Amino acid sequence: MFDKFVSFINSVVWSPALVVLLVGAGLYFSVRTRFVQVRRLGMMVRSLFAPAERHEDGNKKGISSFEAFCVALSGRVGTGNIVGVATAIAMGGPGAVFWMWIIAFLGASTAFVESTLAQKYKFSHSTGFRGGPSNYIEEGLGLKWLAVAFSVLSLFSYGLLMPTVQANGLSTAMTNSFGVSPLWCGLGLAFILALVIIGGIKSISRVASVVTPFMALGYIVVTAIVIASHWDAVPGVFRAIFEGAFGIQPVAGGILGSTIMMGVKRGIFSNEAGQGGGAMVSASASVSHPAKQGLAQAFSVYVDTLLICTATALMILCSGSYNILDSKTGEMLLPVQPGLGANYVGYTQAAVDSVLSGFGSAFVSIALAFFVFTTIMAYYFYGESSIIYLFKGRKASPVAEKLVIWVYRLAILVTVVFGAVKESNLIWQLGDIGVGITAWINVAALIFLCPIAIRLLKEYENK
Repeated sequence: MFDKFVSFINSVVWSPALVVLLVGAGLYFSVRTRFVQVRRLGMMVRSLFAPAERHEDGNKKGISSFEAFCVALSGRVGTGNIVGVATAIAMGGPGAVFWMWIIAFLGASTAFVESTLAQKYKFSHSTGFRGGPSNYIEEGLGLKWLAVAFSVLSLFSYGLLMPTVQANGLSTAMTNSFGVSPLWCGLGLAFILALVIIGGIKSISRVASVVTPFMALGYIVVTAIVIASHWDAVPGVFRAIFEGAFGIQPVAGGILGSTIMMGVKRGIFSNEAGQGGGAMVSASASVSHPAKQGLAQAFSVYVDTLLICTATALMILCSGSYNILDSKTGEMLLPVQPGLGANYVGYTQAAVDSVLSGFGSAFVSIALAFFVFTTIMAYYFYGESSIIYLFKGRKASPVAEKLVIWVYRLAILVTVVFGAVKESNLIWQLGDIGVGITAWINVAALIFLCPIAIRLLKEYENK
C-alpha cells in the first residue's frame, strides 16, 4: 500500500510539466545571460579561488568561494554519479545520458541565477552568512508564505527523503563487496556523520574542501583507465547515446519518453541545479560580488555531470555491464548482462572489474562511501539553513532554534539507517519526490527574479 502511494505521489510531482519547466527555464536563463556558462568559463574557474572577505579584526566573515564550491559539489557528487547514472541507463537506455548532458548545460545557467540571487539576499547569523531560495522568495517576490513553505519542504526533502537514496546506494555496494549487513552499514554511516555535522558549517566546509577534490580525482583516474582499456568501443557508445536520445534504435524508440524523463530526473538529482540546495551554500560564502559566487556554482554543475557522470556512463556502456529494463514493470527489454539484473550499483562495479579484476567492487564501494558521506553532510547543511530561516526575525529564543536543529540532526541520522535497509526502487522514488517538490517552487521563483540576476551579471562584467 505504501509503495503504491509513493509511486502515485512521484508520478504527480514528476509529471511531464516539471520536465518542461526545468528544460524551458534553463533555456530561458541561458538566453537571458547570453549563455554565461560558455562565455565566462574562464571567469568561472578564476572565481573559485577568490578569498573570503574579512572583518576589521581579521577574522573571516564567512566561508570562502572555494569552500562553498566544495560543499555544493559534495552535495552534487554522490550516489547519483554512480548509482543514479546506472539507473538512468537501465530505465532509459544509453540515450538518457544525452539528456543528462542537456540538463547539465542548461542547468549551469540555472545554478548561476539561483546562486547569484542567494548572495544578494543573504543575511547574517551567529554561525555566519545564511540564505537561499526562501530569502529571495520573501525579499525579492514579497511572498513570505511561499518562502516558509519552501523551507518546510526543504526540511522534508533534504532531511527525510533524499538521504535515504544515498544510504541505500552505499549499503547495496557494501553488501555486494564485503557482505556487510545493510543495518550495520547504516548505523556506521550515521555515527561518522554525527561526528561532523555537530560542528556546523565551518566543520562541514573544512571536511568537504579536503575530501571532495580528493575523492573526485581518484574516481576520475580509475574511470579513465577503464574507458581507455575499452577505447575501441567508445565510437559505438557515442553513436548509441545520440541515436537512443531520439529513439532511432528499435529498443530506444519504444522507451523514448522514459529516456528523456530518466535523463532529466537523474541529471537534476545529480547536479542539483534548480533544487535550491546549491543556493543555500552560495549564501554562506563571503565574496566581493554576488555574480562571482554564481559563476563558481555554475562551474560545479559541469564538474558533477559533464565530467563525473559522463565518466561513469562511458565506463558502464563501454564495458557492456548494464541491462535495459521497463521503467514500469521491471521487465528486461535488452539483457546485455542478464546476471546483473537490476543491481544498479553492480553495473559500475562490474565495469571496473572488467579491467581491474577483483578491484572494482571494493573500489566503487569505497568511492561511494566518500561520495555519500559528503553528500549527506551537504543535505544536513541545507536543512539547517532552512531552520535558521524559519526562526529569522521571530521572537523565539536562540535556545528554541538550537533545540529544533538538534531534533533535525537526530532525524537525518535515523533517516540514513532507514534508507540503508529498505528496497532500492522505493527509495529512489522517495528521492525523486524530494527533488521535485523543491524544484517546482524554486525554478518558478527564479523565472520571475531572473532580471535581478541579469542586472548583477552586467554590473560585474562592467567592472
